[in-house]
Amino acid sequence: MKITDVKLRFAKHYLFVEIYTDAGIKGLGEAGNWGFLSSTADAIRKFTPYLIGKDPFNIEDIGQNLYRAVYFRGSVIMSAISAIDIACWDIKGKALGVPVYQLLGGKTRNKVRCYASVMKHSTDLNVLIDEYKKLQDQGFNAAKIFVNGPQKSANNGFDEFFSGRVEDELEKVRVIREALGAHFDFILENHRGMTVPEAIAFGTEVSRYRPMVLEDPVTPDNVDTMALVASKISVPVATGERFINIKEYEQVIRRNAAQYLRPDVCAMGGITAAKKVAAIAEASDVLIIPHNPLGPVSTAACLQICASIPNLGIQELPGFCLNGAEDRMVKEPLRFKDGFMEIPEAPGIGVELADDAEELYPAKERGSNTAFRYFDGSVKDW
Repeated sequence: MKITDVKLRFAKHYLFVEIYTDAGIKGLGEAGNWGFLSSTADAIRKFTPYLIGKDPFNIEDIGQNLYRAVYFRGSVIMSAISAIDIACWDIKGKALGVPVYQLLGGKTRNKVRCYASVMKHSTDLNVLIDEYKKLQDQGFNAAKIFVNGPQKSANNGFDEFFSGRVEDELEKVRVIREALGAHFDFILENHRGMTVPEAIAFGTEVSRYRPMVLEDPVTPDNVDTMALVASKISVPVATGERFINIKEYEQVIRRNAAQYLRPDVCAMGGITAAKKVAAIAEASDVLIIPHNPLGPVSTAACLQICASIPNLGIQELPGFCLNGAEDRMVKEPLRFKDGFMEIPEAPGIGVELADDAEELYPAKERGSNTAFRYFDGSVKDW
């Protein structure tokens, strides 16, 4: 089997990759660098001549060559490699007639527990309580809570008060815990938004509400700083959603900087790299919470990993897709029930893009007010 063509498809704020073969099998992948999709598309275009004629079964060899071929890596290159890797795994699963999880060692579970990753910010605690009760009514038993302070500076200095800042975030967690009860897990999303003293004070005091995770309490660029925070608090720390190679995760583990790792399958090398990170983590009794802020292809790829690893913590389910908002983007939607995602049983990663996905979900890049340049050179403004 040989690769014959590579095509890009843009829908909503997602970049999908389709890899075609001379056997008539098509593989589907997704790129994770959502803020720079046009740049990632250019990287994939540059990789395409190398891919043509290659055997898509040789996934490790393809990935190693793409990773080592140029001096420059970074998030754009790694997102391009990730999309290609996922598409090759999809091809291999389809060619062999099995879900990808079977190629990764088989099932370790029959369904995957998920938490709602909702982009909900409010200073009105009653609004927050209502929103989280709705999630509970939908079947979720875990959800993200943003604890990263005001989204915009007040420019009057009051948003910089140490005690007040910590107290405001504690109160948010307290009222939601009282409203939802003990049988609901919190993933506290700090989004790298606190100083070291704030993170230690907040992490110490919030433990009384028993959160499952405190995610990125400080910027993850300095592993020693993250390790310092982790050593001072009892709430488990999670990090890794911005990492782009397996060595960054290894450094976090070596320094005891986190109890949960957050590999992004669409950003740090694909299914191949994510499986390696899970194995590295398993050796140190560290759990995995796959980062998943993207579309249905990302979710499907995450589920294949979750199905096959022994050290899964929980799976992120992005707010973009809740209540069937993206069901029409794929031919057969992924299924959520009672706090769990069903593991796709179709060969490959388990999803196929709808033929009219681009028309149903017009492309618009997140986090930018500039023009979006398509693979064919055309430009769309918004």
